[in-house]
Amino acid sequence: MRTLLEFEKPIAELEAKLEDMKNLASENNVDVSSAVRNLTNSINELRKETFDNLTRWQRVQLSRHPDRPYSLDYIQLICDEFHEIHGDRTVKDDPAIVGGLGNVDGQTVMIIGQQKGRKTKERQYRNFGMPNPEGYRKALRLMRMAEKFNIPVVTLIDTPGAFPGLEAEERGQGEAIARNIKEMMTLKIPVICIIIGEGASGGALGIGVGDRVLMLENSWYSVISPENCSTILWKSWDFKEQAADALKLTAEDMKGFKLVDGIIPEPRGGAHLDYETAAKTLKKTILSEIKTLSKQKPQERVNARIDKFCSMGVVLE
Repeated sequence: MRTLLEFEKPIAELEAKLEDMKNLASENNVDVSSAVRNLTNSINELRKETFDNLTRWQRVQLSRHPDRPYSLDYIQLICDEFHEIHGDRTVKDDPAIVGGLGNVDGQTVMIIGQQKGRKTKERQYRNFGMPNPEGYRKALRLMRMAEKFNIPVVTLIDTPGAFPGLEAEERGQGEAIARNIKEMMTLKIPVICIIIGEGASGGALGIGVGDRVLMLENSWYSVISPENCSTILWKSWDFKEQAADALKLTAEDMKGFKLVDGIIPEPRGGAHLDYETAAKTLKKTILSEIKTLSKQKPQERVNARIDKFCSMGVVLE
């Protein structure tokens, strides 16, 4: 059964009426084509009006939609073949980060993504998409492997943040993320980072440094979630909508601040409504960016990457 967000319900109600009308007409052999056409137009207009005017908080809700495609969904749809690689060769494998070699229309890529779970057991297994240090170390191991064989890296970011547990801190969570940021700056291969859902804080940055940083239309990217921001400023989650507005965390905001390089459009209503179209657009973008970046010399890419990230937050007066 499809999960509906509050602002999706009026559209769903009209869609249900349309389905009832079609069924009734079919059962009674009645021509209602004119009414069906009018109601279809009304649905399309309402959908356009709704999704062209989403608030920042509504974008956050869409990024967390339980039916939204996760990293493994995209990997399965865009790769002709995918061979997952496990373990950080130090502690263990972290299921919150998946990665391996994929074949995308003949182009070999190293794909690394943060993976959430849908059902309770899978969410616990994936730690709700919150990586431990070994997850970031696994990601770095795969990036170094890709560099050794001159294979482009694609990262899919979707996390509410790195796991903040005591055991994660004991195993060096901060160091693992910091090392990834440092090492990704100087990788000599093309690196494309795509925020497909939630891009929260250091949890996102741990696999988020690249030649191109892109965002899906209904994703968010910020140093903190609206709920946690609201808790700090107002001592309550009740002001999360105001916090989302203040954080300016949408793809459009990030593009305006020059913190990301581009926005990848989603099917109207969100990627959860049409996996195939969303994956097709993502695949086309990845291949296009790899083709463009491959024309540059490795040192040119590294220098441009460093310059891009060093210029973020710099203000000239």
